[in-house]
Amino acid sequence: MANKTIADHDRAPVVEEARVTTLELFFDLVFVFTITQLTAFLAESLSWEHLLQSFLIFIVLFWMYGGYAWLTNSVPPVTAGRQLLLIAGMAAFLICALAIPNAFHETGVAFGIGYLIVILVHGAMYVRAVGWKAARFVPMNFLSVAVIITAGFVNGPARYILWILAIGLHVLTSFLGTGLTFEIRVSHFVERHGLLLLVALGESILAIGAGSFELDVQFILAAIMGLILTAALWWIYFARDDEVARATMLARSGSARLRQALGAYFYAFIPMLFGIILLATGIHSSIEHLTSSLEPADAFAFGSGVGLYLLGTTVFRRASGIPGLNYRYIASGLAVLTGFIGTNLYAGLQFAGLILILVILILVEAHWSRAEGSVDGASAL
Repeated sequence: MANKTIADHDRAPVVEEARVTTLELFFDLVFVFTITQLTAFLAESLSWEHLLQSFLIFIVLFWMYGGYAWLTNSVPPVTAGRQLLLIAGMAAFLICALAIPNAFHETGVAFGIGYLIVILVHGAMYVRAVGWKAARFVPMNFLSVAVIITAGFVNGPARYILWILAIGLHVLTSFLGTGLTFEIRVSHFVERHGLLLLVALGESILAIGAGSFELDVQFILAAIMGLILTAALWWIYFARDDEVARATMLARSGSARLRQALGAYFYAFIPMLFGIILLATGIHSSIEHLTSSLEPADAFAFGSGVGLYLLGTTVFRRASGIPGLNYRYIASGLAVLTGFIGTNLYAGLQFAGLILILVILILVEAHWSRAEGSVDGASAL
């Protein structure tokens, strides 16, 4: 993640023609398997402890996903050597994903070893790309993975402290790579993160068939509602925001472009992606309780998943300079409050409530956007 501090230092704009390679998309599919594993982990037993564990695991893995995404943006995997290294990185992420269910218990060391390989491959790719300038941050990455491996040998609160320390070391590492310079290829960068989000949204659809359910009217209705809900979340990001953010980033350079890349495509994506994990967990729980109430943890995880996603999109819009009113803050809060509906009434009503909130939000924002466009057009006359 140290490469997230890499800026282009006001270089002249370049032609934006690069597209995401099929190998990068393959890499993203493997990474999304970690989201699948985290969803299954929470669906099995949703508690505050499991929620904290899932969040720590997600932050650690998404941090290094970002490292790979930023690196391949600057150094495309178009040679055999780079492609083989990227495949090795995929294998390492797969090891980590397989170890997720017991990463804070029996498979903690296995997770740490997988993460060590993630760091090794990333470091090797960086050294090949920029030479030994990478030495300023690679040792800190190794220190971070050593802390995670150590956490696999301890029990109790010390394990959580070590995981938090590892994340802190990654954050510190990001300040050590400020002297490295790469051009951010905007079209590739935006497309890569958009594809990741799209595949992650597909995970919430997969949650519908993650269990053994009878194919009856209730199941079909729940499946359709899940699709509508996910489509609404797709609409909120992909109908306008991604293209406006791309245009804004193309118009920026130097530190301004870097700040948008960090704010919009890393920090904003944290609540968006983790919200999708909670959403998928909620959908899975709601399918068999469509006409009955949910446990409070399941109901509020469901609503909070949508709320977190919306909150993340507000951070994304701010970082990308997209104007708009604070409707999404209101919708985010209302989404969380639907947990009371799922707990005290029916999961189906909470489902419908979340869909209604998103549809109203989309319509209100579309109306505001048209009105704003009319004002801008009139002022230009």
